Amino acid sequence: MTLSLPPDVTTADTEDGLVLLDQRNGRYWQLNRTGAATLRLLLEGLTPEQAAARLANSAPVTADVALADVRTLVGALRSAHLVVTP
Repeated sequence: MTLSLPPDVTTADTEDGLVLLDQRNGRYWQLNRTGAATLRLLLEGLTPEQAAARLANSAPVTADVALADVRTLVGALRSAHLVVTP
């Protein structure tokens, strides 16, 4: 699964992570550092499983927990129409 941002969604790095602006409705979404790192990995083309494995290597979580978290994030971003799958 490859993710991308729709043309109307822009991002801005913050001290604590990443902010996404949906220009269609003016809503902001803030991701913490882990959420931002996860989204960046997915936007680079990693699968959720690959992103979870990377996160599990750098954080005190198991691969299963990391994968569940990645899937939850992807689901929330999809529901908010902040990412698309080509």
